[in-house]
Amino acid sequence: MAIALAVYAAPAGGGILGMLPILLLIPIMYFAMIRPQQKRQKQWQQMLADIKPGDRITTSGGIRGTILSIKDDGIIIKVAPDGIKMEIAKSAIGSVTTEDKAS
Repeated sequence: MAIALAVYAAPAGGGILGMLPILLLIPIMYFAMIRPQQKRQKQWQQMLADIKPGDRITTSGGIRGTILSIKDDGIIIKVAPDGIKMEIAKSAIGSVTTEDKAS
């Protein structure tokens, strides 16, 4: 980014050639930053759409539990060891843990 700004701040006279580094920076930024973020967002939304009762989850705050029921914008989970039931927002789900039955 600093190189692009240095080239842009260079004295005039380069014409379109002076703008080339800046024009090349736009697709590089798209593929390096924007596209991966969009991909992660789609994967997270798909994970939320695929959750079902019985799945084990970890919230973004680190609470682990088993889904008991799903509402429109929230879920009810049971937290071990005392079986405490908690209602959390779907957006607080950080990951869904799946355990292999073969292990």
